[in-house]
Amino acid sequence: MKFVATYSHHSGVDVWKERELYEWVTDIFEAPKVKIGQQATSDIRSHVKTELEREGWAFNVRVDPESDLTVFARSGDLVVQVQTGNISRYAYDILKIQHLYSKKEIEAAALAIPTKDAAQAIGSNIANADRIWNELNIFDRVVTVPLMIIAFE
Repeated sequence: MKFVATYSHHSGVDVWKERELYEWVTDIFEAPKVKIGQQATSDIRSHVKTELEREGWAFNVRVDPESDLTVFARSGDLVVQVQTGNISRYAYDILKIQHLYSKKEIEAAALAIPTKDAAQAIGSNIANADRIWNELNIFDRVVTVPLMIIAFE
């Protein structure tokens, strides 16, 4: 796996840079031992979790005490969400992140997703950075959370 690019929605990249976490979080996706392909999802998620755990991040954090909805990882007022599944799941990820932002529980988030080519290698109809970035631009008045999209392959 390798880091390809970031996209900044509502200055999301700036938040990570201001906190001096940009290089750290994007470097997580420089992992040559993690191979992209079918059945790679668990390896990708495990690798990211291990790296975040080293820095004390909490996992499967509830977005509301009244539900079982969770985000992948949270540390203070930041969230990291990893999506390597069906394209329909990313909108749900964005909704959960936006909810936390609207409640003023977080200041920013990062959503890590494969490039279009990597998504095709993982499986069919997998979330990909190109499509998500295009759709976020359409919904820029609805999705207001500062969000950094991390594209990897």
